[in-house]
Amino acid sequence: MTEPIYAIGDIHGQAGMLDVALDRIERDGGSDATVVFLGDYTDRGPDSKGVLDRLIAGRDAGRNWVFLKGNHDRMFEWYMETPSKVDPYMMINLYWLHERLGGDTTFESYGIDMSQKWRHFQLHELALETIPSSHVEFLKSLELTFESDHFFFCHAGIRPQVPLDRQDEEDLLWIRNEFHNFHLPHPKIVVHGHTPVDQAEHYGNRVNLDTGAGYGKPLTAAVFEGARCWVLNSEGRMPLNPAG
Repeated sequence: MTEPIYAIGDIHGQAGMLDVALDRIERDGGSDATVVFLGDYTDRGPDSKGVLDRLIAGRDAGRNWVFLKGNHDRMFEWYMETPSKVDPYMMINLYWLHERLGGDTTFESYGIDMSQKWRHFQLHELALETIPSSHVEFLKSLELTFESDHFFFCHAGIRPQVPLDRQDEEDLLWIRNEFHNFHLPHPKIVVHGHTPVDQAEHYGNRVNLDTGAGYGKPLTAAVFEGARCWVLNSEGRMPLNPAG
């Protein structure tokens, strides 16, 4: 019998919601459950530091957890380099610390006062002093993909008709329209986040688990067993079947 794989969508600094999702997974699959986190652990929500603390603690405790990288995680990672790097896929009028992207709330969760009129070099120096090196190393260690017999897990999606083992990092972290508008089968069903939807959706060739936690909406946990999938709620498993 195939062991279930659990997945959690984009967390975006919602430590309390993460605790609820992990509790639901443990009640369904036990403490040894394999859990795939789809990335975007920080930004927008109130407790990015708390989220990373929980994930690192689980890793260090030997949990069967797989951590994938999201575009927001890479923004944070690259900001912490010297000199900082700007993700070329961002719009030119945006930057990671812009309130729309949420790096400002990430820094606030570490106790950095973002109401101050910092110069860039001052804030960068303060961040290097304040952010634990273990958090930065965690961001650097994140994987891009994970696979099971029937499912392919990544943050944003894949470039259609490109082999799964030849996918580009930029697509895995950023792709939207080309992936969303492709309706033929992929080699495996792609489980992803990155683009918020009102509720988890199964489109036949892909499953979207980003349900807008970064905007205060519920965080989604799901379970995949064989070729079937369910969303976990307070009462247990609810089938997640292809639309239509």
